Amino acid sequence: MRWWIVSLVAAGLSSAVPAQAASHGHYLFVWTADQAKVSNDFLAVIDADPASPHYGKLVAGVGTDIKSVRIHHTEYEMPASGMLFANDHDSNQTVVFDLRDPLKPSVAARFSSLAGYGMPHSFLRLPNGNVLASFQFGDHTGHGDHKAMMNGKSGGLVEIDDAGKAIRAVGNADPALPEDGLLPYSLAVLPKIDRVVVTNSPMQDAYLLSSNTYQIFRLSDLKLLGTYRLDPGPTGNGNVAPEEARVAADGSVYVQTLSCGIQRITGLDTPEPKAKLVHKFPGDFCGVPTIVGRYLVQSVPTIHGFAVLDIGNPDAVREVSRLTIDGDFSPHWTAWDAKAKRLVITSGRQGDRLYLLKLDQKTGALSIDDGFRDTDGKRGFSFATRKWPHGWTGEGTPHGAVFSR
Repeated sequence: MRWWIVSLVAAGLSSAVPAQAASHGHYLFVWTADQAKVSNDFLAVIDADPASPHYGKLVAGVGTDIKSVRIHHTEYEMPASGMLFANDHDSNQTVVFDLRDPLKPSVAARFSSLAGYGMPHSFLRLPNGNVLASFQFGDHTGHGDHKAMMNGKSGGLVEIDDAGKAIRAVGNADPALPEDGLLPYSLAVLPKIDRVVVTNSPMQDAYLLSSNTYQIFRLSDLKLLGTYRLDPGPTGNGNVAPEEARVAADGSVYVQTLSCGIQRITGLDTPEPKAKLVHKFPGDFCGVPTIVGRYLVQSVPTIHGFAVLDIGNPDAVREVSRLTIDGDFSPHWTAWDAKAKRLVITSGRQGDRLYLLKLDQKTGALSIDDGFRDTDGKRGFSFATRKWPHGWTGEGTPHGAVFSR
């Protein structure tokens, strides 16, 4: 056990601030697992209002009946409906949380495979309010057999309503590439040009090194328009395992690769879209990026922190700042809070701390929010052993984190 976990337990982290002390305000919802896998996934609610006397404190939470296996993504920002999708990937289980009353969170729906597809990864909202989700594999038997699904080479997209019901679905297999692993990972929705961009990258090792494609679908009818290769760049590996797709202000799409490349895709409404590697960060296993105005913030494990690109001039993308959290921090998740102008970051490691960052929108410089502190008095929020509001005591493993609207 790490020394600081021992000290936190000794300090007696409280389970939550009394609800009446934070009945109105701004909140952070953190999808959390029991990494020991003896208990279930849960959602922690943290006060995220910088003006609140309870800023940084745990104020509520709700458990699920999903046994923790591999907790993974939530939506990237809170939808207008207040119904938030969150997924435990390897268990093939997704819940929809009702967060309309942040201090009384509840589970509104739960689903496994849908419409012949299993193991979803990312959830993006459509203009009609429904979710469009990327499912890694076909599950045509509907049994949710993890091993059987992983024998497949493609998955699909499913539109889902807030009750967890499938509205429409389409596969992403491409007859022109029968040997490629086309496993949908993330997606970007572009309603103005009637397009959806889907990245293909496996959550497991199969097809990892050979995965280098993205696909374009027509949004209106989910027709596959084409499958395209990313740009390997001068190092030859800047295209390996394309993951998160983000839409920039100019309508182009930036894609982060597991190999720490940043690709820019243009011409999305033309027969010949083009991907170009515009930057390569050091190392591998880069995680979730966020675009804020002219800046792209990227988690970079090699530097134990984050780097910021200025993408305001797409012909001259340049790195403008870096922030190292500490020598043990393994960065992964990022999400922006447009209301309080903060960035939440998580590592996805057991018992670790969650931090809020400030982004100087003139220079791109990052800094840790010094005022966001847990009951131990230290910066950030601790997932070390504590009694959580839903009644379980233990170390949490945070992953997806989303701010209230």
